Amino acid sequence: MALNVWLAGGKAVRWSHSSDVSLEEVDGVIIGGGDDIAPTLYGGEVRVGVRLDHDRDSMEQTALRGAFERGLPILGICRGSQMLNVVLGGNLHQDAYRTYGSTYYRTVLARKRVQVKEGTLLFNVLDTQELEVNALHSQAVDRLGEGLRIAAVDDGGMVQAVERATDPFALGVQWHPEYLFYRRAHRKLFGALVAAATAARADRGQIGAVRRDSAAD
Repeated sequence: MALNVWLAGGKAVRWSHSSDVSLEEVDGVIIGGGDDIAPTLYGGEVRVGVRLDHDRDSMEQTALRGAFERGLPILGICRGSQMLNVVLGGNLHQDAYRTYGSTYYRTVLARKRVQVKEGTLLFNVLDTQELEVNALHSQAVDRLGEGLRIAAVDDGGMVQAVERATDPFALGVQWHPEYLFYRRAHRKLFGALVAAATAARADRGQIGAVRRDSAAD
């Protein structure tokens, strides 16, 4: 992740625990991939054998809510996109491929094609209606959180990106663009975050760094 932020002109610092979170020192937040979000946070079904990380859930909720309060730009990646939705009151499909007729992929390679909706922030960032992405997820956004809209879907209609319809910048993608840094389109996502962070810093008249919370899986 740090490489992608650096290539976009920013600096990434890892947050591993809630005590690390220091929003007054940063200009933007990235929530990366990882284990499933605890279903108790969105009214889902508790299942045996599913890996959960309650400490990380708590840290990311704190970081996102604080970022919204401060008007900091946000990029959510895979689990991070889902957490963005949950924090804003939405919920998740716990087994999305059983809900949608989407082609199943599980690969870090760009083999899955998604359709980007015109008129969205994501479309403006990527300047394309179709994008090849990777896929490592089993869950996906169901009911949208407050203020969010769908920005991209796959061939079966499964949500692949969500975003805030108004400022501040908040975009969540279901894929892992950090693994696809060799493709310009995916680097644009980090470029857009750094640009939004730079603008937000200028508005505040402060100096800081674009930081991220924890490592993607």
